[in-house]
Amino acid sequence: MTERKLKVMVVGLGQMGRSHAIAYHTHPGFEIVALVNRSTPNLPDELTGYPIRNDFATALTEFKPDVVSIATHTNTHADYAVAAMEAGAHVFVEKPLAATAEDAERVVAAAKANGRKLIIGYILRHHPSWMRLIEEARGLGGPYVFRMNLNQQSSGTAWGIHRQIMQTTSPIVDCGVHYVDVMCQITDATPVEVRGMGVKLAKGLTEGMYNYGHFQVLFDDGSVGWYEAGWGPMMSETAYFVKDVMSPGGSVSIVMDGGVSSSDINAHTQTSRLLVHHAETDGSDAFIRKDDWLDMHDEPGHQQLCDREQDFVYRAITEDYDLTRHMNDGVTSLRICLAADESVRSGLPVRL
Repeated sequence: MTERKLKVMVVGLGQMGRSHAIAYHTHPGFEIVALVNRSTPNLPDELTGYPIRNDFATALTEFKPDVVSIATHTNTHADYAVAAMEAGAHVFVEKPLAATAEDAERVVAAAKANGRKLIIGYILRHHPSWMRLIEEARGLGGPYVFRMNLNQQSSGTAWGIHRQIMQTTSPIVDCGVHYVDVMCQITDATPVEVRGMGVKLAKGLTEGMYNYGHFQVLFDDGSVGWYEAGWGPMMSETAYFVKDVMSPGGSVSIVMDGGVSSSDINAHTQTSRLLVHHAETDGSDAFIRKDDWLDMHDEPGHQQLCDREQDFVYRAITEDYDLTRHMNDGVTSLRICLAADESVRSGLPVRL
């Protein structure tokens, strides 16, 4: 007997929302019952023909989906997710989970109270190269130094998307949750303090918003992490992509091939190769082991990652995964990045 397809309603049809919708369209376990967007969306051929609505609450009542996929502005995530779960739907929500830590905890509480699955869009958790980086780094042992950034020299449509995001969310929060989540998976330690700095380099931003920022996070095992993110036409493409983990045992680094623009969405996840360096030396302080180069050129592209992510959503629901750690990690990584944003605005370190 064929298992019933999960009826999914996709809310938000920007760059990520369209990619997730295509993943649902091609997955044999999902049936798209509606697409929801405030304005008339520009859809690829695969998504034409599905019912389109402009109002979330009305569509939720009309279509009664099993799953609601949310890829709207961050400040709408919590209310949409809670309403969906209270209506009986499971929820996939793009990162960040919410605009505040309190709202993030409210969403998790709603998932538990209503017995619904809550999956957060940490796409790197489904990327084999990043999973390997985490495995190799954990094998070295801590404490760790994390060096990570993603600056994007955006113009045209990409800069328009970034300006839209910055109406509510700074770059260090929007992208930072991915990489802080990686740090937390590697160290398993508790974050204790965050220190952030930011600069407004672009005109016309929302009052108090900045398009460049970086922060440091301190963990209770002695590990420290640095993350940097900047968006806009003024950003340098020199060293725009650094993904580096160091420990007493050595280091693990992502080494990208040249020629990839920082504005290319695949640059967010691309690895090309992993370099694993071993720190052991002999009596003359010469290295005992050669560095290991791990070729990752057959890694999935952006749409393939979205396909993997939505397959995880399907399995989490149909196989009843325990998502307690997943949800808690989503709140922790968001709390760190929001503390960084607070530190940028106050000029003071934030204790967690």
